[in-house]
This record gives sequence, C-alpha cells and structure tokens, in this order.
Amino acid sequence: MTRSILRTNPARVAAAALSSVALLATLSGCGGSAQGQEADSLSEVSLVFGGALTVCTDMPYEPFEYLKGGKPTGFDIDLVREVAEDLDAELDVVDVSFDDITSGESLNSDVCDLAISAMTITGERARVLDFSSPYFDAKQALITPRGSGLDELEELAGQRVGVQKETTGETYLSDFAPETTQVRAYDDAAGLQAALDAGELDAAMLDNTVSGQFVADNPRLKTAREFDTGEQYGMAVKKDGNIPLLRTINSALADLREDGTYDKIYAKYFG
Repeated sequence: MTRSILRTNPARVAAAALSSVALLATLSGCGGSAQGQEADSLSEVSLVFGGALTVCTDMPYEPFEYLKGGKPTGFDIDLVREVAEDLDAELDVVDVSFDDITSGESLNSDVCDLAISAMTITGERARVLDFSSPYFDAKQALITPRGSGLDELEELAGQRVGVQKETTGETYLSDFAPETTQVRAYDDAAGLQAALDAGELDAAMLDNTVSGQFVADNPRLKTAREFDTGEQYGMAVKKDGNIPLLRTINSALADLREDGTYDKIYAKYFG
C-alpha cells in the first residue's frame, strides 16, 4: 500500500541527472553496450526523490483534491495513488499554486515528478508540459445567485464574474462573454468561493465537476447553465523529460478502465 504525504512550501533539491549531451557521449563511448544502456534509459522511471512518487496539485479543489483528516484525498489523488502502486512507491503530495503547475515551473524545476489537478489539456499548456492520455471529461458551468436573472452569457454585461486564475473558465469568459463583463481572477478556488459567498461577485465560471460543491455549500446559489467546451483532464510530466513515467501513467489508466477500478473511484466521488 502507498502512504500519502502532504508537503506545503516544498524546498526540494532536484535529483542529479545526466544531461542529454553527456548521455549521448557516454553511450557513444560504450561500444556494443550502448544500445542496451539506451534501452534501459528509455524504460526505467527516474523519480526526483527515490522511493516516492512526488505529485504536485493545487488544493483545495473538491472533489478532485482536498484534505480530509489532514490527509490528501479526492478523485485525482485516488487515481494517482494507483500509479504510485504500479511503481511500488510511496505517494508524496505537494500543494503548489495552479499557475506553477500550468506554467511548467513545478515539473521542469524538479519540484515533483507528476502533476494532477483537474487540469484541462490545452495546446498552450502542452508547449511546456507532456500530458498523459485524458482521464476525465468536463464542461464549464455558470453559477449565479438564485433570483438574479443571470442565466446566459449575454446577461453578464457589466457584471462582476469570478474565475480561477489561469483556468479554461477564465479563457472561456474572455472569448465569449460581453466586452463589458468585469472578469475577476482569483489565485485558487477557495478565494473564488469566499468572494462568491460574500456577495462580492455577481456570478462565477468554473468547471462543472466542482460547481455542484459550490452550490451545495451555499443554497442561495444555483448552477445557471453548463457549456460543452470539449475539455478533457490529463496528468502531466516534465516536458521532454520523463517519457518512461508518462508510459507508466498511460498504462495504469488503461488498466484502471479495463478492470473496473476507474468506475469504482468515479462512483465514490460523483455517484
């Protein structure tokens, strides 16, 4: 069994790794054994901290990643725990900002091996991250106060609408909402929810997979409408830097769907 550990404000020293130039030089000097060593380098998973799969996520974002009894839990956490099991490694969860994940900073500076944070696969993010196969489909949801009459994008003109910074919700509003819409971006979902609860916003746009929790926590709110944006979530690893781990993730996801484990985890959090 894996053990879930939560780290905040991590101060990690990146694991030493050969540069691609040094690796090529080594292989070229090994004669007949070069091909064998190259094959090993493409199949062996290298972790930034030996014996542990270090995973970056942005909490809280219930039901995908949040703390329960002081321990990381959620749909994403349960999925990535299966990857750690395949690697026979402990699960070490690091709480970082969503922007540090989507910018590639956390992965490309070896703060973690893998990132999972209800993150939509986009072309822009794929320039700095390598994504796994999709593991979840999502839409965007418009949340408004009951009785406000705000049910359509066109009705958001002049209104204060909250989003989480650097998310597809922010992008969707920028592309399709009226120009006079006052889009206010928050660093995390907790800040967005607090502003919505306090009446500092007229509406909010976020993934439909978490909008239900927002509404459940505040009965004066409702999910006004959902927008099918064709979004899919993916796990991510360092850009061009961890192909063996990416293969392990994709293999684990395929196995989870085949043996029914994915459906059990899904039912646990979404019914």
